[in-house]
Amino acid sequence: MKHIKFQGTDVEASRIALGCMRIYDLSEKEVDILINTCVESGINFFDHADIYGGGNCEEIFGGTLKRNKPLRDKIYIQSKCAIHNGMYDFSKEHITKSVDGILKRLGVERLDFLLLHRPDTLVEPEEIAETFDLFERGGKVRWFGVSNQNPMQIELLQKYVKQRLMINQLQFSITNASMVGSGFNVNTEFDAAVDRDGSILDYCRLKDITIQPWSPFQHGFFAGSFIDNPEFAGLNDVMDSVAQKYGITKSALAIAWILRHPAKMQPIIGTTNIERIKNICMASDIDISRDEWYDIFKAAGNRLP
Repeated sequence: MKHIKFQGTDVEASRIALGCMRIYDLSEKEVDILINTCVESGINFFDHADIYGGGNCEEIFGGTLKRNKPLRDKIYIQSKCAIHNGMYDFSKEHITKSVDGILKRLGVERLDFLLLHRPDTLVEPEEIAETFDLFERGGKVRWFGVSNQNPMQIELLQKYVKQRLMINQLQFSITNASMVGSGFNVNTEFDAAVDRDGSILDYCRLKDITIQPWSPFQHGFFAGSFIDNPEFAGLNDVMDSVAQKYGITKSALAIAWILRHPAKMQPIIGTTNIERIKNICMASDIDISRDEWYDIFKAAGNRLP
């Protein structure tokens, strides 16, 4: 597994991260095997959120850490907070309570990364700055980031927050590639030219913010996987051909396609299937060609002017 570096840190994070949203119904033994298989396969970065499984996912993961004490020093743990009661809450009171709950459930003294989970239009950025300072001074959080935020939302926070916002989680896949497509279609009247996110891809590259693509196998907003989906027969035909060339699965190819982009993204996979994880990890060592990247992009119905 190859690694990526986060600007200004000593972090050596795996190019692929595991999202822990689906571990809530696994047994202790299954979770132990899952996490240890990830580590053995080179994944050292694990993503949580306080709403995953109603907090149960963090508690279950914490059980694995308790049973495998040396594991904590081998991995990076990230969690997210701010989604609460069907709304978004960036208040100092809520975030502080959330982080304390996250740490307790995980059974750790410190998070490596804390992300604000989606934007809150009622945010008081000065309050966020104060809260982050308290977390940093108290040793509760090392580094910070956001999810699903556009450039101006990040700029507003960064004006007040002294800690650099290092991560932005965004939906991105072969079939959800509007942040790439709008760049191709600049100065046209095509629908693909609509900039839905304020040029977030280029902004993150300029600011050395690592994009973490979520749902890298999904089409639409949780509409299902495009892999082996008859609605995307043409895409799967092209992916079959390229995947066979490199001796990998189409799932691995979908990740290799993301990793081929020079933005140095860190895709988050959510599978709990051991063999699928092992296969997907092979993507880290695959460097598809420029022609192959574009062939896959176009086969998904993405437009080039």
